[in-house]
Amino acid sequence: MKKIFKFMLLPAMVLPLLFTSCDDDRDSNPTLDLSHVAEEFVLNTPALAEKNTYDLSNAKKLNLTCSQPNYGGVPYGVKYYVQVSVDPNFVNDRNATHSELKTFYQRTKMEVDASEVNDAVIALFKAANPNGILPEEMPIYIRLRAVIGGTSNPNLGETFSNAITLPSVKAVYKVPDAKFTEKLYLTGSSIQTPWESWKAIPQVWGVPGKYYGVIYLPAGGEFQWGTKNNDNRGFSDIIGGINDEANAGITEGEKNRIKAANAGWYTLLFEGKITEDKKDIIWTLSIYPTKVYLFGGCMKQTCDPWVFDENFAFKAPSDPSGKWESPAFLASAELRAAVKVGDLDWYRTEFTFNIKNGELFWRKNDIPENWAKTEGADYSVTTTEGQKLYIDLDNYKAEVK
Repeated sequence: MKKIFKFMLLPAMVLPLLFTSCDDDRDSNPTLDLSHVAEEFVLNTPALAEKNTYDLSNAKKLNLTCSQPNYGGVPYGVKYYVQVSVDPNFVNDRNATHSELKTFYQRTKMEVDASEVNDAVIALFKAANPNGILPEEMPIYIRLRAVIGGTSNPNLGETFSNAITLPSVKAVYKVPDAKFTEKLYLTGSSIQTPWESWKAIPQVWGVPGKYYGVIYLPAGGEFQWGTKNNDNRGFSDIIGGINDEANAGITEGEKNRIKAANAGWYTLLFEGKITEDKKDIIWTLSIYPTKVYLFGGCMKQTCDPWVFDENFAFKAPSDPSGKWESPAFLASAELRAAVKVGDLDWYRTEFTFNIKNGELFWRKNDIPENWAKTEGADYSVTTTEGQKLYIDLDNYKAEVK
């Protein structure tokens, strides 16, 4: 019967997952000789590999040892990279599909992070077998790539070991901890190119897990959302509930889409909460009528803090192809503007645009003084009295004229 070992979790006398030992790298006064780089150095096979199953999913460290590459008999400082494959061709062909672990090692005795090996094995198996079921045990193949460290050339002295086989390895897929993405994405019947475009929407500045976006929906219009392009999440994925503060008449549409009975411009606020086990995110969606405002010096607004003033509100277009029109500027100053999103402060949903290409830019940093000092001159728009700001909120374009 095979024994299953949890490498570092068992006493060394039972089975330390060590490959046959060899000398450590040592300092010396080197004379570089690269004439042997085509030769393999030795990665040792564990003596008990044939009769035992190695449990990667529960291990902490996988201990490997090797001989030092031949750089003329001088023990240079070497970086060792671990390469893993599930393809048996890797034994004789180093170009066969494999994964190189991110962590490198600088001694011939290596305590390799077993979780890195586990994740690489899972990813390689899934890529090779998209619809396959991960076997309880499987062989894996390991090779080392070595280079001389401490030089400007990252591949100096590159050489490879032989490949070894661990005939019986247990790897388990572990669900990664949930985390918030930089943006969310929207697609819909009236968003850019209908049902083809995925419109990115930003995070609320300074509030992780909250995202906001503006869309236009005709009567009966539908949309979907996701954490990436083509994610195709919809009504049933808003487990925390939908709060229709805009009287849009929200219901579930076809194919799990979110449907609005009433036409209008709507501001969407997605709020995510990571579960206690960190394996999932519970989403809530609030829908507000869209309102956009000017602030600050361009409207001679001097009070601190600035507030949403209806006299400074934009005029909404009647369809998604139209442009939002601001009131005329009252003074020459740096442009400040924001979308009103529920009870969030204006500065959390502030935006400007790039004066070179006209693309909207949503605030993502603290701005203690002005856009120019925080993001650069290209994002600092100077207003002129009597001019107005026009915004295409469907395609994220803006201009002052």
